[in-house]
Amino acid sequence: MSVTPTGAKPYYYVPQPSYWPITGSCALLLMAFGAAAWFNAYAMGPWLVLAGFAVLLTMMFGWFGAVIGESEHRLYNKKVDLSFRWGMSWFIFSEVMFFAAFFGALFYVRNISVPDLGDLGQKLLWPDYTAGWPTNGPYLKEVFTPMQAIGIPLLNTIILVSSGGTLTVAHHALKMGHRGALKFWLFVTVVLGFTFLGFQAYEYGHAYSELNLKLSTGVYGSTFFMLTGFHGFHVTIGAIMLSVMLGRAFRGHFDAEHHFAFEAAAWYWHFVDVVWLLLFILVYWL
Repeated sequence: MSVTPTGAKPYYYVPQPSYWPITGSCALLLMAFGAAAWFNAYAMGPWLVLAGFAVLLTMMFGWFGAVIGESEHRLYNKKVDLSFRWGMSWFIFSEVMFFAAFFGALFYVRNISVPDLGDLGQKLLWPDYTAGWPTNGPYLKEVFTPMQAIGIPLLNTIILVSSGGTLTVAHHALKMGHRGALKFWLFVTVVLGFTFLGFQAYEYGHAYSELNLKLSTGVYGSTFFMLTGFHGFHVTIGAIMLSVMLGRAFRGHFDAEHHFAFEAAAWYWHFVDVVWLLLFILVYWL
């Protein structure tokens, strides 16, 4: 709870005017102009994009640091805490809808479009068209091999599910006041997260070099890499978030009553776990 004068009602903390939002807007503007210049082969394009990323990172460190400082000074009461929880909940909901669109595209292509074409595809599309999944494509000069579930995908499933368990143990340790266990299990979670990314990078290299499976490999390649690639990006963001939580834990932040930042990162990580389980079943296994 916020500290208030004797007899006064708890107040809703309103931060002072900040220059961080306009800083972030400038960063995005730099990246947009830089990308446009880059696509049109102007030499300054890559440098503008790099400058935009640098400004964006500065904004993130500064703005997040300000919020962390306000939280550690206990300036947020229960109403502010509730607003943070609703904000994170809606953010994760938006991510659910993001992945639902890609899963929906996979379902439509695999279960509706490809079977409906059937024998008609050989007349309308190309002579050797087959209605099975994964389907081939008219511009594929070499045969590709679909990704199998047994191997790295299964290993990554075990790693990511295990990381959800270690994170839950870390959260329980935090609520019980066991700081050593919190740091240890949170560290293990971060290691598992980056290990997952390392194996996925190796899997991508294997797909390109050994299986001839690329983003341009027909609709199978595009759906496979869009779903797994965006998931890998979210794992990267989640691992960075948990790394920040680990650093804050070593600095003595969080206690049993005030640790929503940790909870928010945990929510995000569990969401990433669930998405991967769906990916493993729908993309790799079936």
